[in-house]
Amino acid sequence: MIRGWMGYFKMADMKATLEEIDKWLRRRIRMCIWKAWKRPKTRVKNLIKCGIKPYWARIYGNSSKGYWANAEGIMHHAAGNDKLRRAGYPCLMDYYLQLHKV
Repeated sequence: MIRGWMGYFKMADMKATLEEIDKWLRRRIRMCIWKAWKRPKTRVKNLIKCGIKPYWARIYGNSSKGYWANAEGIMHHAAGNDKLRRAGYPCLMDYYLQLHKV
C-alpha cells in the first residue's frame, strides 16, 4: 500500500516525511520483535545471537524499561537497518530513491 502511494505521489518532494515514517516503522518493528521475545531469558539468548556481548545482553534483557524505550535503545544495535533489510523489511527510502532515479 505504501509503495503504491509512493508511486502515485512520486513527483512530490517527500524525502523528509518518508525518513520520519521509515524511522518510526523500523522502531515499531524492533518493538514488536522485543515484545515477541517475552521472557528475559529468551531476550538475553536472542540478544547474544544478534551480536550483543553477554554482559550487556544480561543487563538489557532483564531491563524493566518499556517496549518502546528498548526498541530505540538496545534493539537498535541488535537489529540494525541492514539486519532488518535482510530479514525482509524493505526500507522506504531505498524505494523512494529508486523511483527518483527513473
